[in-house]
Amino acid sequence: MSDDLTQAQLYQKLVLAYEELDKKIDALMESVGGHTENMSPRDVQLYRQLAGERDELYNQIKEIEAGWLNDEQ
Repeated sequence: MSDDLTQAQLYQKLVLAYEELDKKIDALMESVGGHTENMSPRDVQLYRQLAGERDELYNQIKEIEAGWLNDEQ
């Protein structure tokens, strides 16, 4: 398997994981009327955990994209 294909598959996996976490965060926010002020301490902890995981995935996605842009130059 080529390195490009491996990168593309990893990228796709990361994007899908990002979207899944984003849906979980959206559902959590909807459950409290869209305001973190309405969250219980447990929900705040979960929100922070999910947001942190989503941010890490976002950073990995952007790193792959930057690599692709550098390859084109």
